[in-house]
Amino acid sequence: MNEKVLIVGAGTGLSASIARLCSSEGMEVALAARNIDKLVSLKKEINAKTFKCDASDINEVSSLFRELDQSFGIPNLVIYNPSSRIRGAIGDLDPKETQEAINITCFGGFLVAQEASKRMLKNKKGSIFFTGASASIKGFANSSVFAMGKFGLRGLAQSLARELHPQNIHIGHFIIDGGIGKSSTGYKLINPDSIANTYLEVHKQDSSAWTWEVELRTNKETF
Repeated sequence: MNEKVLIVGAGTGLSASIARLCSSEGMEVALAARNIDKLVSLKKEINAKTFKCDASDINEVSSLFRELDQSFGIPNLVIYNPSSRIRGAIGDLDPKETQEAINITCFGGFLVAQEASKRMLKNKKGSIFFTGASASIKGFANSSVFAMGKFGLRGLAQSLARELHPQNIHIGHFIIDGGIGKSSTGYKLINPDSIANTYLEVHKQDSSAWTWEVELRTNKETF
């Protein structure tokens, strides 16, 4: 039976690379995003299913997984990609916008993981992966909102790894330490296709040697 992958926060960058790779491996692909119009071409290209969902909304995430139960099935791999960046000095940040950003970057990861894990535990297998960033481990000036969201997402992943690994649910957190894109100028950007390869390699790991966290950067990264 073919495996199934759900990519939440799908777009035309990293998510598209992951989707294409999974499809090439014979996996069925479901893409969830607030704006699914941008996914029309990718949907047609790989014969994916698309679902409209605001990952920060409790009811919409619950509804997404109910729809998946009916029309797609339980995913073997779930990837959480959404994030929201708000820059500014601490005194200038709008509290409401800050809360909304953290909900997208972090709280949505909890909502998706909760729904996914309930189903995976019934199947006694599955992988849930979270996409992190430089801000997951480095809080930069005037970027406190993004740092809060990404630090929180990393904490969620680490805690879930300790909780769910013994129950055969593989948790992965991927720190993308740099810009993502295809560049011909000496690998100044991290190639999304290469990142996708790493995600799938971790998904395929034998449970005797699971990775819970990976940091990816180019050889030009100065740390």
